[in-house]
Amino acid sequence: MRDFYQKPCFNYKFIMFLFKKVADLQQYLNTKRKEGNVIGFVPTMGALHEGHLSLIRASKSQSDLTVCSIFVNPTQFNDTSDLEKYPRTIGADIDLLSSADNDILFWPLDTEVYPPGLDTNLELDFGDLATVMEGYFRPGHFDGMAQVVWRLLQIVEPHKLFMGQKDFQQLTIVRNMLQQMQSEIELIMCPIVREDNGLAMSSRNRRLSVEDRSQSTIIYQVLNEAKEKMKQEKPGEISQWAMKKISDCGYKPEYFKIVNGITLQAIDQFKDADLVVACTAVWVGEVRLIDNMILKNQK
Repeated sequence: MRDFYQKPCFNYKFIMFLFKKVADLQQYLNTKRKEGNVIGFVPTMGALHEGHLSLIRASKSQSDLTVCSIFVNPTQFNDTSDLEKYPRTIGADIDLLSSADNDILFWPLDTEVYPPGLDTNLELDFGDLATVMEGYFRPGHFDGMAQVVWRLLQIVEPHKLFMGQKDFQQLTIVRNMLQQMQSEIELIMCPIVREDNGLAMSSRNRRLSVEDRSQSTIIYQVLNEAKEKMKQEKPGEISQWAMKKISDCGYKPEYFKIVNGITLQAIDQFKDADLVVACTAVWVGEVRLIDNMILKNQK
C-alpha cells in the first residue's frame, strides 16, 4: 500500500504519495498513464538541496505527474567508505519535496531495486565515454550508475527523465544508454544551481568545513577564467593553467579537462567541436567535488 505525506499550505493541503514497493508504485502509475498523464522522473540519492528541487520544478512544468526516487545505490560506489559517509536525511528530504509540490516519492529498499533472482546487469559498451575523467578515477562507477538508472526507468516507465548538468559525464552516458537501448524516454538536462559564492550545489557540500566551503569558490572562478581564456589560448594550455591555479590555492585537482561535449574526448582546438565543456574534479580537504561549465554550444 502507499503512504502519503500531507502538508498544510495556506488554504489547501498538498498530498505527496510515498511508495516503498515496486508493485504498488507501478499499479498507481499505470492507472495515471492510462488517463493520459505525462510522467516526469527525477532519480536521486537523497540528501536533497536546491539543485534537486530545480529538477522537480522542471519536471512539474513539463509533466503532469512528477516522480522522485531516493535510493543510495551501492553498485556505483567504488569506495565503500564513501558509501558509508554518504548523507542520509530522509525526513528533511520529504519536507523539501513537499515544499516543491512533488507528486510521488519512491523510497525503496535494496531488495526492491535488486530483488533476488532478477538479473539487472547491463551488457552495454560505453567505450571511451566511461574511461575518461570520472571513469578513470572511479573505475566501475558508471557501470553501477547505468545499472541503477536503467532499473529505475524500468520501474517508473517515465516519459521524461530530468538530470542535472553538474554530473555532465553521467548525463552523457545516460543519453548514450538510452540510445543503445532504443528508448523513447526524453532526457532533459537542467542547469547547474550554485550557491551564492558560485560553488555548485552538491550533497557533499555539507561535509565541507566552513573555511573550505568559502574557499572552494576557486573552482567556479577558474571555470569562468577558462571561458575567458578560450579567446586567446588553446584548450590544453588552459587545462594546464587551471590545474596549477587550483593547486596553488592549496587544493588537489584530479583533472581539469576541456572536452567535446558529445564524445567527452579532449580537444586540441575550440573549433574541433560544436559543444565544448570544461570539466573538473577537485579534492577540497577530504571532500571530492566535481563541476563543469559549457564553454561553447553551437547547436
